[in-house]
Amino acid sequence: QLRLVESGGGLVQPGGSLRLSCAASGFDLRNYVIAWFRQAPGKEREGVSFISRDGSTYYADSVRGRFTISRDNAKNTMYLEMNSLKPEDTAVYYCAADPGEATMMWVLYESWGQGTQVTVQV
Repeated sequence: QLRLVESGGGLVQPGGSLRLSCAASGFDLRNYVIAWFRQAPGKEREGVSFISRDGSTYYADSVRGRFTISRDNAKNTMYLEMNSLKPEDTAVYYCAADPGEATMMWVLYESWGQGTQVTVQV
């Protein structure tokens, strides 16, 4: 059974940092496109970043230069390092995985974590 379990969310002040983790079980992340999405209250789910199977990465304009996506193959875990956090980064963050093509279209991802809340405020 494919499963993704997230951790690492929390409350942080503007300018602070957090690292989100997403542990996979039941499948090998190396064979999947892995991604992070987020959804703020009243807004649509939006793509944050992905790593394709060949290791190439993509970042949304809103997070490029501040967030870093990575994958630890030995631990079968993906990460999202978030720096210089802003109040507008406040959202529930989800990890996702799919064996298909790399994309930021969330509807195309078949496996999802439960979500973790990130709140950026003074």
